[in-house]
Amino acid sequence: MNFWQQWKPAASKPWLILTAGLIWGGVGLMLARYTFVWLRPIPLWQASLLAALGAGIAFAGYRFMFRKSVQKNIRRIEAYALSKICLFAFQRWQSYPLIAVMIAGGIFLRKHSGIPKPALSVLYLGMGGSLFVASFHYFAWLWSAWQGRDLPTPLPTGED
Repeated sequence: MNFWQQWKPAASKPWLILTAGLIWGGVGLMLARYTFVWLRPIPLWQASLLAALGAGIAFAGYRFMFRKSVQKNIRRIEAYALSKICLFAFQRWQSYPLIAVMIAGGIFLRKHSGIPKPALSVLYLGMGGSLFVASFHYFAWLWSAWQGRDLPTPLPTGED
């Protein structure tokens, strides 16, 4: 075993699925929290309108993007031949640069863009809601595994 293999954080498939679900859900909740903090000071009717718009974006983002991504991630993790896989493999390696750009973009929008926070809350709720709802696919997989049932096979996305 070489030096890097010895220190690589490895985990079983259920732990990868749990890690993915917790991170997707946690980031989704964090983004939604920003939204609610930013909407609190404005009148209720405006906050409700912006929240409804954000929820609509969240639904569309979940339905057309994140649901497919989760299903691909689950299929990819299920296909690993090894019993222990690098803990960071809960996402494709190619996704990490995109994640870094999204984090940097979010920080820029929040700190330096000049976009009013209530308007920005629509994007944050859209992204956060999508991630949070999509995280339940990971937990459903874990629940089925824990119950000893056949694991749910993710639906084909047509993009494979």
